[in-house]
Amino acid sequence: MKRKILDMLKQQQTWVSGEQLCRELGVSRTAVWKHIGSLREDGYDIEARANLGYRLRRVPDTPFPAEVIAGLDTAVVGRRVEYYPEVASTNEEARQLAQAGCAEGTVVVADAQNGGKGRMGRGWFSPRAKGLWFSVVLRPPVNPMETPQVTMVAAVAVAAALREHTGVRAGIKWPNDILVKGRKICGILVELNAEADRVNFMVAGVGLNVNVARDEFPPEVRDTATSLLQETGRHVPRVPLFRAVLAQLDRWYGRWLEEGFASVLDAWRRLCVTLDCPVTVHTMRDSFHGHALDVDETGALLVRTPEGQIKRLLAGEVTLRRLY
Repeated sequence: MKRKILDMLKQQQTWVSGEQLCRELGVSRTAVWKHIGSLREDGYDIEARANLGYRLRRVPDTPFPAEVIAGLDTAVVGRRVEYYPEVASTNEEARQLAQAGCAEGTVVVADAQNGGKGRMGRGWFSPRAKGLWFSVVLRPPVNPMETPQVTMVAAVAVAAALREHTGVRAGIKWPNDILVKGRKICGILVELNAEADRVNFMVAGVGLNVNVARDEFPPEVRDTATSLLQETGRHVPRVPLFRAVLAQLDRWYGRWLEEGFASVLDAWRRLCVTLDCPVTVHTMRDSFHGHALDVDETGALLVRTPEGQIKRLLAGEVTLRRLY
């Protein structure tokens, strides 16, 4: 009922009488008033006047499904949007929905996470209403061996959206961290549920720092993290940005499925800040210095060691020893 009232207020773009709402929705004035009150609690600025009715003046900058889906022109990503005020982890919520059979492209977004997950088992700082913390369920019809490419698909999509929507020159650190001027603005964590010969589903989680001030970051990441607020010097509305990111993810995911990995890899290389740089690599087995040369056709990073050996990395943590 709230959604129907909201839709009517948006469609009219002027005053809507209580009598009209009651008549078209088949409810009492008391019911209408209660739903209006609930919408106001959600952050919708709705004016009420005697003899005129109700008028929507402003919508909140909160990723409610009705606001995200409005104007979202995508083929797969965003078919369904689930919003939560707070969760432990959007990846965990999305995984549960995927196991229950939700449609591909289902998006789980939260205003805050209290157990956000990053790569290598790290936590992810996810303060309320300061960023975009979301996960997307994907069911690509590919061999499980190809699924690591999705991390690079997501990285290209986020970097492209940031550049086009905000003008911030975001770059990619292998394989999928998004950096601005050497500091991390977004992390991506892709988790896989598969059998030997088929993918059941994937969950692509994104944590994007939007309006986080520098002193709001935990001390341990304050000098290595950044946000759009810091980079642009202004508050960035989250909902339009969210739609831009989802649209780019839909675009690049579709290209990957239709054209293969080559076009994604070309875009990834253009956006990458790791290649032709001295790096320190940490794997589960060892750590070493080297020079990042390129990525191969599978997305593996090729690093030349001081001894001249070329190492091929499919997983690991790469630190840039010189940032551009």
